[in-house]
Amino acid sequence: MLSPMDWALIEGWKERGVPLHVAVRAIEHAFDSYESKQRKRAVKTLLYCQEEVEAQYAEWLESRVGSHEEPGTESQAADESKSPFPRDAVLRHLARSLDQLGALYQERRDTHDDELSEALSRATTLLAEIKDDYASAAQPDARKLEDSLTGIERLLDDAMRVVVTEAEREAAQTEIDAQVKPYKRHMEKTAFQQTRDNLLRKRLREHVGVPRLSLFFLN
Repeated sequence: MLSPMDWALIEGWKERGVPLHVAVRAIEHAFDSYESKQRKRAVKTLLYCQEEVEAQYAEWLESRVGSHEEPGTESQAADESKSPFPRDAVLRHLARSLDQLGALYQERRDTHDDELSEALSRATTLLAEIKDDYASAAQPDARKLEDSLTGIERLLDDAMRVVVTEAEREAAQTEIDAQVKPYKRHMEKTAFQQTRDNLLRKRLREHVGVPRLSLFFLN
């Protein structure tokens, strides 16, 4: 639960112009770091994420320097050093993903009022902001972009687990277990479980029709 102090912190980020997707990415990163710690104290306030939000916002501001200048050799070199993908190819991927998410949201909104509909709405808003941000950045950073896209995919994955029926989940799990069973004794337990979970997420995405946003699916 957010405390009055947390809301004040959020309001401060908003007033300073911290982009929503930057704040979300920073919070995701802060909690990823938290989960990796062996000894963990309970996080009771959003202040836990403040340092990471400030750091990510500072990096975002730095990436905006010169964003209104005419493109030239220096900016092209910066693009190449920050991203292994051409900016146009990334923007086409983001635009296509945004269209797919928007269409899925419109379709689902007319038939369902559930967690996935809400998640699709949030994901569409975030992705639109991310796309505009990447398009106008003087030095687009593919690693930061991938972090943001991963956060949106996680949001959608969590929502899908909630809305998929128990019967649908069990059917998918049974099929996956049969698929991975021959490999179980050749894999470490952690790797096997991760592979099994990844296949389940893939199957649920296909069932619901949610597209992959990661740059690994750029074409």
